[in-house]
Amino acid sequence: MWKLLLVPVLLYAAFVLLLFFAQTAMVFPVRHVGPPGPLPEGAERIEVAVRPDLRLRGVRIPAPRGESERTLILGFGGNAANAETTAIVLHDLFPEADIVSFHYRGYPPSEGLPAAAALKDDAPRLYDEMQARLRPARTVAVGFSVGSGVAAALAARRPLDGLILVTPFDSLGRVAAGHYPWVPVRLLFRHALAPAEDLRGARTPVAIVAGGRDTLVPPARTDALRRAVPHLVFDRTIADAGHNDIYDHPAFRPAMREALERLAPPR
Repeated sequence: MWKLLLVPVLLYAAFVLLLFFAQTAMVFPVRHVGPPGPLPEGAERIEVAVRPDLRLRGVRIPAPRGESERTLILGFGGNAANAETTAIVLHDLFPEADIVSFHYRGYPPSEGLPAAAALKDDAPRLYDEMQARLRPARTVAVGFSVGSGVAAALAARRPLDGLILVTPFDSLGRVAAGHYPWVPVRLLFRHALAPAEDLRGARTPVAIVAGGRDTLVPPARTDALRRAVPHLVFDRTIADAGHNDIYDHPAFRPAMREALERLAPPR
C-alpha cells in the first residue's frame, strides 16, 4: 500500500522538478521567436555593450526629418517577439516618433543568457545609451506582455515621460501560479517581474491597454496592477480582444494613439 502511495508522490515531485528546470525556456522561448519582417527604409541596426563582454543588438527606426522635438519610444516586446518586429509595430502606431527596440539578452543576435533579472538590469543601460546618443525631447517606454514587466522596472529606475503597458500583469509569478495552482510556483519561480511593486512609488504617468478576453494574463492580474499604479492616466480594455489578437483589433491603434497623447502631448 505504501509503495502504491509513493508512486504518485514521486511522479508529482519529478514533474515539479522538471518545471523548475524548464521554466527559463518556458518564460523565454528563445528558439521559437520568429524571423523579423522587412525593416522600413531608413532603419538601422544598433548595438550597445552593457558590459565589456556582453553586447545587445537592436534596431532603430528614426523619426521623420524635420521633427524638432522628437519623442523616443523604447519598445520592450513579449517573450516570443523579435525586437525588429516590435519596432515595426511601434513604427506603424507612432510614425512620428523615434523607435528603438533591442533583442533581449540571450535572444540572437544579442549575447548572454535570458533571465528576468538580466532584462531588468539591461533596460536602464539601454536607456542611458539612447539618451546620450539621441537626446530626445521626451522618452516613453512601451511594454508588451512580459515586456510590460521590463518597462515598469525601467520606470522605477529612470525618469520617463510616460509608460504604456499592453496586456500587463501585477506579478509574473502570480500569473504563473494561476496557471499552475497545484504547483508551489511562488517557492520555485526564479523570474520575478512585478510591475505592481515597481510602480507603487514611481511618478511616471502610466497608460494601460488590455484585452477583455485575455486568458494568458487574466483580468484579475491586470486589475491588481491598476490598483497599484499611483498615476494611471489612461486605461482602456478592449472587451473582445485576447492576449495575442489584440494587436489586430481595430480598436487597438486608436487606444495606443490616445494613450501616447495623454502621456506625452506634443509641445
